[in-house]
Amino acid sequence: MTIKEQPKPPRSRLIANILLAVSGLFLLLNLFLPSLFASGPAGVPYSLFIHQVQEGEVSRVSVGQNQIRYQLKTESGDPGPIFITTPIFDLELPKLLESKGVEFAATPPPKNSWFTTVLGWIVPPLIFIAIWQFFIARGGGQQGVLSIGKSKAKVYVEGESAKITFADVAGVEEAKTELVEIVDFLKTPSRFTQIGARIPKGVLLVGPPGTGKTLLAKAVAGEAGVPFFSISGSEFVELFVGVGSSRVRDLFEQAKKQAPCIVFIDELDAIGKSRSSNGFYGGNDEREQTLNQLLTEMDGFAAGDATVIVLAATNRPETLDPALLRPGRFDRQVLVDRPDLSGREAILKIHSQKVKLGEDVNLKAIATRTPGFAGADLANLVNEAALLAARNQRQTIAQADFAEAIERIVAGLEKKSRVLSDTEKKIVAYHEVGHAMVGASMPGSDRVEKISIIPRGMAALGYTLQLPTEDRFLMNEAELRGQIATLLGGRSAEEIVFGSITTGASNDLQRATDLAERMVTTYGMSKVLGPLAYQQGQQAMFLGNGAPNPRRMVSEDTAKAIDSEVKEIVETAHAQALEILKQNRELLEAIATQLLETEVIEGEKLHSFLKQMQSVTE
Repeated sequence: MTIKEQPKPPRSRLIANILLAVSGLFLLLNLFLPSLFASGPAGVPYSLFIHQVQEGEVSRVSVGQNQIRYQLKTESGDPGPIFITTPIFDLELPKLLESKGVEFAATPPPKNSWFTTVLGWIVPPLIFIAIWQFFIARGGGQQGVLSIGKSKAKVYVEGESAKITFADVAGVEEAKTELVEIVDFLKTPSRFTQIGARIPKGVLLVGPPGTGKTLLAKAVAGEAGVPFFSISGSEFVELFVGVGSSRVRDLFEQAKKQAPCIVFIDELDAIGKSRSSNGFYGGNDEREQTLNQLLTEMDGFAAGDATVIVLAATNRPETLDPALLRPGRFDRQVLVDRPDLSGREAILKIHSQKVKLGEDVNLKAIATRTPGFAGADLANLVNEAALLAARNQRQTIAQADFAEAIERIVAGLEKKSRVLSDTEKKIVAYHEVGHAMVGASMPGSDRVEKISIIPRGMAALGYTLQLPTEDRFLMNEAELRGQIATLLGGRSAEEIVFGSITTGASNDLQRATDLAERMVTTYGMSKVLGPLAYQQGQQAMFLGNGAPNPRRMVSEDTAKAIDSEVKEIVETAHAQALEILKQNRELLEAIATQLLETEVIEGEKLHSFLKQMQSVTE
């Protein structure tokens, strides 16, 4: 697919520059020519002029608006020298001149010369024309500023360059299956219309950022081989009211002329937000007019325009106006979610085709270590691994490069310049070993793969890396309590070994409290409060991710019961973590000692340590 661009005329910019130069030259001549060629009497201070009048040395005076010219007397009676001075508002001056017998008169206003008259008639129009031509040149076309209401969509047409197809998209097989039918609509619409089927007008791609919504839209156009109009929702919104709706009209007019085609609107929520989202109607006139025009255009497809299909993408479908989502406008909503294990492996295979992989690279193992990564995250991972290999002067990418790239993305860069004291290093070592030991003994917990006390990122002085052995979508109460105990394992290790706690567990405590609160207020895992939801709003919550929504209005007794249940869950998990570490105190010391020597423990060596753990007796 290639982008078809309109040529920009260079003559407009050249004309604008010439006219600006001519106008500037006329202004300079008008300002400086009179001063260059003017020669006249010398100027004197006003006080000296008054003194000469009082002494009777002045014969005649000519009072002008901007200067006073006067002539001195001579003993021979011949005309004396002429001087000028700057006038000062002085009402007593005529009386003084009359009392001294000085002949005085007012100077008539000067007549404009032909040169000044010509400048007054020619220069302003030249300046106006130059500014107009400048804006035309900036507008990028012969219409220039008059094209402010024209669509800014990029038009992709079939060309010699390689086009994007469904083979370039992986990890979203269900979405691809749904969109294959759209391709059939565009290629052979008669197959559907001859039996009375109605071709969908709009398809809304919904999913988290980076999952490939825009790539899917381009793949649909590539498979169908039709023109593809691509524009962002923010490009409709301008300072001037009415510009957005004008651009919507122009976009659909262009699309109808090139039907069958696809119109793709990225970030639809920029113009498609609910008109009552602020609690009242008419909150933003420009955006609302743009949305109304979009609704009208999607309703206005006639029978001949049936092969114009609107694709749109958003990661906030809950904010869209209900009028957009009804059948007849966006008939279908296609979920483009984060890929599962097999999807991540397929995405890695696509992106790894552009780099040189070593023989030891195992893409399935990399996919296993990247749960929750979207397609854009995996593309970034491959690029980070390639940069690390090039930095280390290697010709191919090794498995170790991918492992380091994952840690850079998840935990941040290594802070080798951040030197910890021996005491702090020891505290961090026991803290991280506490996390690992408690996590290894919890039911349904992710496998502990690495312990490190090398600082990373903004604030992490050490970290424990746990990786899932399979994709999980549900968790029971015991597993959630195990997660809380794992989070409190570091603090518990500090209590056992040092008899005190530090500020290093602040983030662990926050995450543990949030998870316990979701168990009570969202998941209904409380025997006291029962299977009730105490959260406000309909936002999607993912297990283990995100902060809870604000609570809905509850009574004071219910709020106390929620706090009591949350405290009970956290304290029980804390006691469980303490019991595990106390029964494995010797192993805690052994792993911490080894960690202080090597700074990193991972792989089989770590697994052999953790296999020695004793189960906690009930």
